[in-house]
Amino acid sequence: MPTAAEPAASGRWLTGGRIYPQIADRLRERIASGEFPPGSALPSEAALGRAFGVARNTVRRGLAILEDEGLLVTIPAKGRIVCGAAPAAPYRYLVIAETLREQIERGTLAAGAPIPSEAALRRRFAASRNTVRQALAVLEREGLVVAEHGRGRFVREQGEQRG
Repeated sequence: MPTAAEPAASGRWLTGGRIYPQIADRLRERIASGEFPPGSALPSEAALGRAFGVARNTVRRGLAILEDEGLLVTIPAKGRIVCGAAPAAPYRYLVIAETLREQIERGTLAAGAPIPSEAALRRRFAASRNTVRQALAVLEREGLVVAEHGRGRFVREQGEQRG
């Protein structure tokens, strides 16, 4: 369980429009450190929301990232259970998402730049349409990419509002 000295109390990193990836990062660190060992249940969304000083929906979005990575599984009547370390061979969509994330962070894909089309990504990564779409969905949830109906997907501008 997060302590009182955590981000909500310190105000150190829960700022800006991308709070839920920060929550995922902090929980991922705790899983890796053994604070939440495999098989253990995480605190409730409400408890995590209080600890981080954010709404439950923000916590839920951070937890969804960890579920996508295979670190957590939701079991009815038990909550979110830690599965262990990241899989040795990550899912293909996570590899694609990480590659695009690195390009965005390095500036190879600048703010406002179009993301390559699904067809181009399918060819580049030898992946199915669904796998490419899963990767793009991860980046959209993280707030790095925005989809514009009829135009495609673009790297989110710094001050751009979410819909």
